[in-house]
Amino acid sequence: MKAFEESMCRFLGVPGQAVGVGNGTDALAIALRALGVGHGDEVITVSNTAVATVCAIRMVGATPVFCDVDPHTLLMDVADAAKRITRKTKIILPVHLFGNAVDMRSVLQLAEQHRLRVIEDCAQSCGTLVHGRATGTWGDVGCFSFYPTKNLGAYGDGGLCFTRDRGLADSIRQIRSYGCGATSVSQCEGVNSRLDEVQAAVLEIKLRYLPEYLRRRRYLAAVYREHLAPEIAMPSTTAGAIHSYHLLVIQTDQRDRVVSGLKEDHVEHGIHYPVPIHRMGIYRFLGYRQGSLRVTEAAADRILSLPLYPELPTSAAERVCAIVNGSIGK
Repeated sequence: MKAFEESMCRFLGVPGQAVGVGNGTDALAIALRALGVGHGDEVITVSNTAVATVCAIRMVGATPVFCDVDPHTLLMDVADAAKRITRKTKIILPVHLFGNAVDMRSVLQLAEQHRLRVIEDCAQSCGTLVHGRATGTWGDVGCFSFYPTKNLGAYGDGGLCFTRDRGLADSIRQIRSYGCGATSVSQCEGVNSRLDEVQAAVLEIKLRYLPEYLRRRRYLAAVYREHLAPEIAMPSTTAGAIHSYHLLVIQTDQRDRVVSGLKEDHVEHGIHYPVPIHRMGIYRFLGYRQGSLRVTEAAADRILSLPLYPELPTSAAERVCAIVNGSIGK
């Protein structure tokens, strides 16, 4: 595991320490705990994310506070996040969705203004850059997932926390291993969430090929952009960012037609995510209603993920474009 942690530090390109953990959700929860977040605290994040983001916040007893997203990038609207800050707010948790990057300069400026800490959810952005720096290296902690479907995927679950703060890294290491330090005596209440050595070995090898995989993802995204009809929109890449295209997301008012066309030709697809978290029944207690997050809700009805992985032939991407274009013409 140590070899992979050191390799990840080199890959991210910023001095700091990487701490392998059991999965991406644990990475977020452990980071929150290491920063002292618990019951009564609020964490500002977005609703159009994998539910794991909110699960981690709830695991430490904190309350997620949702802000809306930018209509062009579908990422955290930092101006709207600023309106959600209260005396209970402890953390801003931007999610680098789809492989794009939140404007971290704006996030850090807001955090500094209100003396808040920042945790980056990088589950979908391993290899993404913004203003020349890797996502996960801007905030107090960057949290990564190595679930098999990710840009850097293990053969099972895996996760990692990256921080430039040595003391914070030590706290994360303690928490991931029952709260123990160098001895078997617990220094704090912890959990059992170490990165499995077999998964670490797999990731150490796959990391060597990640730059090549990312180049292929970006090339295929350009193919989609070139061949999709003008009526099909793709979320904008944040200014100054280099997208890693964990997902190839389009937006269309004719999603049902496109889905039907893809199914007819046996083309796999997905929606990330069909129900924003604030609209899920289990989170009704948070008090959000229809119309609470207008941009998020509107996007959920229009987004669709198309096939994208490094081994996808160019001709297959072009065929998918033809199916999508034909579907909206029906």
